[in-house]
Amino acid sequence: MKALVIEKDAIRRNAAAVKARAGSAAIYAVLTGDGYGAGLVELARLLREEGIGRFAVSEPADAAALRKAGFVDEELLMLRSTTEREELEELMDLNVVCTIGSHDTGVALNGLAEARSTVVEAHIEIDTGLGFGGFLASEPEKVLSMYRYLPNVALSGIYTQLSSGGRGEQAAAQLETFRQVVEAVHTAGFETGTVHAAGSSALMGTGEARLDAVRVGSAFLGRCRRSRGDGLTTVGWGEATLEEIRWLPKGHTVGAGRPVKLRKPTRVAVLPVGSQNGFGVGRPPEGGLWAQLRAWMGARRRFVTIGEKRARVIGQIGALETLVDVTDLKCSSGDKAVFPLDPLYARGLKREYR
Repeated sequence: MKALVIEKDAIRRNAAAVKARAGSAAIYAVLTGDGYGAGLVELARLLREEGIGRFAVSEPADAAALRKAGFVDEELLMLRSTTEREELEELMDLNVVCTIGSHDTGVALNGLAEARSTVVEAHIEIDTGLGFGGFLASEPEKVLSMYRYLPNVALSGIYTQLSSGGRGEQAAAQLETFRQVVEAVHTAGFETGTVHAAGSSALMGTGEARLDAVRVGSAFLGRCRRSRGDGLTTVGWGEATLEEIRWLPKGHTVGAGRPVKLRKPTRVAVLPVGSQNGFGVGRPPEGGLWAQLRAWMGARRRFVTIGEKRARVIGQIGALETLVDVTDLKCSSGDKAVFPLDPLYARGLKREYR
């Protein structure tokens, strides 16, 4: 038995914390990466039950899956600018709000809408320094041309993505740059619609980038950059049954990659999960040297829980198997072990909502 466990009540608590932090700002639940590993449709349904009705995706296939699952009236925002004709046509068929991050995308989208004698809704993306896409903030005339020359596109929003998790001096400077672009649009006599910049970390941090709306993904799983007292709970853990258990003599070498020589006779159990299942895999630490050092120390002291007791991982986590020291535990093959697991990196495990 190997499973990724998602606790529904924890997601509900996190949704409540996000809503409290967002205040009057609209919330787009970001469902990229199969709902950050929690399951695209499953997570969307749970969040809809908590009153969240706007969702953001990065692939047309995700939008199609949501519509097929019954998300018919909910607003879906595509968080990727594309010039691919087939993708744009599919997004239009699905009534998805598109992203325009370049002149070419705007022209392509407007042309397809004109050919259909319809109007398509879209948001403008501004690149304030992250670099992944969008109009450069230093070229406001290109942004204004989208408002002037796309009669078949209804521009209902404008947004940017902030670096450094939306925190720090760099993110603050990017936010100010974005505000200047928004002001330029207003000065030219156009309405921007919904203005949004904050992701999970920015929202749960200072909240300065809250604006009209926020885009929240990892915070629903409690796996964004955290602040003390943020009200979030870490969601997701792994479960697997122990396989072979045996005694190994002092001096025996165990593990691959960086073999470990046992200092005393040790009773070891084989856990049938490893790095290929996502065990021991996580996001790079944010912050400076101390944050990286803490992450490194944590990686050296990995434990699993068997019953109510912790068991130390011996050596490196393997690709498919991991050795655990159970010398001082009463356990046998088939007993359940629980271990930390980020849903985003979980592979080859059955996903269970509980």
